[in-house]
Amino acid sequence: MTTELRVSIGAALGRERARVNIRRAMDGLVAKRLKAFPDAEELEQLRDQGRAIRGHAVARLPELLEELERNCIRNGMEVHWAETSDEANGIVLDILRRSGARALLKGKSMVSEEMGLNARLAAEGIEPVETDLGELIIQLAGEPPSHIIAPAVHKDRHEIADLFRERLPEAPAGERIEDLTAAARAYMRSRFQGINAGLSGVNFAVAETGTLCLVENEGNGRMSTTAPDVHIAVMGIEKVIARLDQLPPLLTLLTRSATGQPITTYVNLISGPRRPGEKDGPRELHLILLDNGRSRIRQDPELAATLRCIRCGACMNHCPVYTRLGGHAYGTVYPGPIGSILEPQLQGLGLRGEMAEVSTLCGACAEVCPVRIPIPALLNRLRHESVAGRTGSQVAGQGSRRTRAEARLWALWSWVCANPSRYRSFTRLATALRAMQPARLGPWTRHPRSPANRTQGPPPARSGGGVRYRVVSDAEPLTQGADLRSDRRRHSRSRGQCPSPYRSRPSKAPPRRSSSRTRRRCRRAC
Repeated sequence: MTTELRVSIGAALGRERARVNIRRAMDGLVAKRLKAFPDAEELEQLRDQGRAIRGHAVARLPELLEELERNCIRNGMEVHWAETSDEANGIVLDILRRSGARALLKGKSMVSEEMGLNARLAAEGIEPVETDLGELIIQLAGEPPSHIIAPAVHKDRHEIADLFRERLPEAPAGERIEDLTAAARAYMRSRFQGINAGLSGVNFAVAETGTLCLVENEGNGRMSTTAPDVHIAVMGIEKVIARLDQLPPLLTLLTRSATGQPITTYVNLISGPRRPGEKDGPRELHLILLDNGRSRIRQDPELAATLRCIRCGACMNHCPVYTRLGGHAYGTVYPGPIGSILEPQLQGLGLRGEMAEVSTLCGACAEVCPVRIPIPALLNRLRHESVAGRTGSQVAGQGSRRTRAEARLWALWSWVCANPSRYRSFTRLATALRAMQPARLGPWTRHPRSPANRTQGPPPARSGGGVRYRVVSDAEPLTQGADLRSDRRRHSRSRGQCPSPYRSRPSKAPPRRSSSRTRRRCRRAC
């Protein structure tokens, strides 16, 4: 059955240039993260601390949000509550109309992407002006973000140079990164003047002090929150933390896991609008707290771990599926492993349940998550609920992906495997009919090549009794596997050797006749 997700994945597999760009960028981010955490013991302690802080915040979410509201109002902010994205968009539009704004300076915000704010603003005649470099690139290209940290990671400098020459009035003739960045800076700085409203996201909100924390590297966030007279901050309700002293370990985990930096260039702590005697800052500061299904997620003790996410993107950087497809293949705001557990819960299993299957369950995401979200376990939970449902679960669309044909197939499998005699009879029958197996097994061999067709190379050197893995160069297809165990077996057979572990080793003792069981094992292993 062809679905929207499968069509998107097929299209992504055909974008070879974007796939190479993404893979190169992800490999770089993985290496930087590894270098940023040289002490493994310290990293594990930080992850435990991060999990405890975020878990405590999710467990006390209602009271912390009320405390945040009280302290923000005391600091001079206006706090707005939005249950849905449409309601949040309505609040933003109402604020802009009251201020007379015809354009909105936008800092980087995944919540605004979740709201679909840009399309709503354009429909109301208000121009969204992206100030983040990556967001500006994809806005000029008319594309959605492909990564929550690096929105334009799928494009290289040659594509960006062509785009700038087409869309920017004073684009450089060359393709030097410094010249392209300078052209984007000049274009964006000219747009800052005359726009009296700005919008930003929120990385963390401290309930104890009513402080909004925003981290960035380009300075555009500081410009869009201080230069305009009106600042609108949008955040998901799960971003709140209890105390200010909990912020440093979370910032350490966030920046090092995301980009490998000890700290970002700018860390903005915003505690209110401009006060009397101050020379800069907004005259109005509005905080919009968006629910959009998060309260429902929190009601489930197991799925509530999803809300611990700090949006670092480390799970995407290490995911073997994401690094080969990119974010556009998912067709959602939040791609990768975190999107595969978050989007089905926000939009329902009926609409996004298939995303939970876009995973190998290798566990790489759980191993690097700075707040220890058990993503593979949650994926299995969502897969089960999409076909079977669960009593008392709050996930929308339970059982929506269940089909009669699949249910009957699994019933047959259960019946065969429940009895040893039936199982043996079935395997004998399958072995006898193996000649009828087709040469191509549908989607499994549509893109990756079968082991028999892979390029044969020299056998890998052994180190410590294990098999080394060959590094696949950018010139080779990304779908080609790096495990050369099958290559080694073919190479051994070509030299007349048997790679089976059951093959008897040379010894001084007189040769003994091998048993029939040993010979059968050897044949199977070969």
